[in-house]
Amino acid sequence: MNKSIETNSLASEQAPTITSWLTLLLACACGLIAANIYYTQPLIGPISSQLELSEHAAGLIVTLTQLGYGLGLLLVVPLGDLFENKRLAISILGIGAVGLLVSGLSGSVGPFLVASFLVGLGSVTVQILVPYAAHLSPEAIRGRVVGNVMSGLMLGIMLARPVSSLITYFESWRAVFFMSCILMVVLAIVLSFVLPARPVKAQLKYSQMLKSMVELVKNTPMLRRRALYHGCMFGVFSLFWTTTPLLLAGPEFGLSQKGIALFALAGVAGAVAAPIAGRIADRGWIKLATGAAMILAIIAFAITFIAPLGSSLSLAIFVVAGIVLDFAVSANLVLGQRVIFALAPEVRGRLNGLYMTTFFCFGAIGSALGGWLFASYGWFSVSITGVICVFSALVYFLFEPSN
Repeated sequence: MNKSIETNSLASEQAPTITSWLTLLLACACGLIAANIYYTQPLIGPISSQLELSEHAAGLIVTLTQLGYGLGLLLVVPLGDLFENKRLAISILGIGAVGLLVSGLSGSVGPFLVASFLVGLGSVTVQILVPYAAHLSPEAIRGRVVGNVMSGLMLGIMLARPVSSLITYFESWRAVFFMSCILMVVLAIVLSFVLPARPVKAQLKYSQMLKSMVELVKNTPMLRRRALYHGCMFGVFSLFWTTTPLLLAGPEFGLSQKGIALFALAGVAGAVAAPIAGRIADRGWIKLATGAAMILAIIAFAITFIAPLGSSLSLAIFVVAGIVLDFAVSANLVLGQRVIFALAPEVRGRLNGLYMTTFFCFGAIGSALGGWLFASYGWFSVSITGVICVFSALVYFLFEPSN
């Protein structure tokens, strides 16, 4: 770790004060906030139809949200090293609430896309709260606490799609945004009263902080490794969940939107990996668990070849594959965060921002590549790509130097 970075950014480490109740609150908060990024994915059809957005441009509904989230990871999350964390988190959460409100009220494409960007930007609050939880946790149980908080985040991601579909089925897509906006306002009020302050004393200016992030990448090999490990894992996660709804709705399976929602709901079971991975990390078994997570991800894609597409057995296998893949990706995410949060407490915000930005970019590539591969060559090409990507990460992992 670069010593100049450590001395230029001095954080006032607060004595560990986190409780089980506060951990639960942070887990719920992260889940509710993270869900905002994924609500629109199953609603592209009705939203683009009502706002008169062309079929070719419909993807912008999701892209603008992802763009806001990606820029927020790189430019906003590191502010956790410069400003008091509670006030920063609530302020960014407020931006997301405004975006949700405007999304629900929008009657034309322009305002809706701008609001989508704000929703994504506001959603990076979760990546301020996760390092915040790590700061409040003693070293002995830090992995467990981060794992529990991340389990809430993963549940939010996995439940967002079926929940938004269900609300739209009974009401309208606008109700999804209005309900989430109310939740964000209530959440901001609760957090303002409950969260302990975590003041930060930093001697860096914002421009210096951004420059220091380049130095962090250069001088922190474990950050680079962990970001690439999870980049490959999250890339195939996006690859899988972008293409399986297309496959299941196609002629082989012919599932309805309700059936696809139930399929997505089954994947929620994989979220149990986060707290398990946290406890494993606290025991010092991080390398063993990382390798196991990668092997599980390879298995998830490989087993889809067992039965002919369209058969009942094949559908059951895809459900198992989704659960196994979600389990592996959730576990690897927590293991990676446990490693980087232990590198240097005074730069956790920047480390987390770099880590998340890297694998989020891989996820965006996975989504785009998955749609093209499936349309051009079918599921076989998608699954082979998933296996190759994770296997490459596994080979790279096997040459990780011993500490």
